[in-house]
Amino acid sequence: MRTRKLALSAVSGAALVVATAFPAAAFPTAAGATGKDPVSAEELLARVKNCTRISHGRYRTDQGGPAKVPVCGTKGAVFWKADMDIDCDGRVTKACSSRTDPSFQPETAFQTSAGKPLDSARLPYVVVPGAGPLWNHTRSGISGGGVAAVIYRGKVRYAVVGDTGPTGIIGEASYAAAEALGIDPDPRTGGAASGVTYILFRNSTVSPIESRRAAATAGEALARKLVDDG
Repeated sequence: MRTRKLALSAVSGAALVVATAFPAAAFPTAAGATGKDPVSAEELLARVKNCTRISHGRYRTDQGGPAKVPVCGTKGAVFWKADMDIDCDGRVTKACSSRTDPSFQPETAFQTSAGKPLDSARLPYVVVPGAGPLWNHTRSGISGGGVAAVIYRGKVRYAVVGDTGPTGIIGEASYAAAEALGIDPDPRTGGAASGVTYILFRNSTVSPIESRRAAATAGEALARKLVDDG
């Protein structure tokens, strides 16, 4: 679990996608993975327009801020709309270390298939609040390696559930997730003040968790199902 910074800074049960090497600078979107046009940000946002609250209260987006963000649920997903702070924890890299991030921690809540910390500079992942009185993500079918869609300014990118954060704060994703969405990924000064939608698909798994391609392929299929079932 990391300390929140004040500054802005698998298809379920069916098939696990085999990981393949993927360049760090690119981000696969799995176009055509379902045999249809890729799911648009607009389609997903329409599906999560209305909130049925499943959290026992609301989260803060920053320590000391107002508690105004509920976790909402549908049959196939949970979602929230918040800011994005940058999680630079895990593997030490040029982009993410104690030198670049004063809140850096060398571990992530979930690990690679080799038992190593995740690489936040390369792997797009989202951070879920640690289990607490407001919400326990595991009881909603959300676990490490689960599939997520993150939307910002008309872009949708797929990620995994990669880390946990404070029990009362929400709205955080990895350096690579921010970069993929065109958000400044600097852990000191980057992030987005608002306008980020996080959709996490229930009972989904990416294997291995560190595969960007697997997350994109599974994410596209699950997003299409969410939209079509709506």
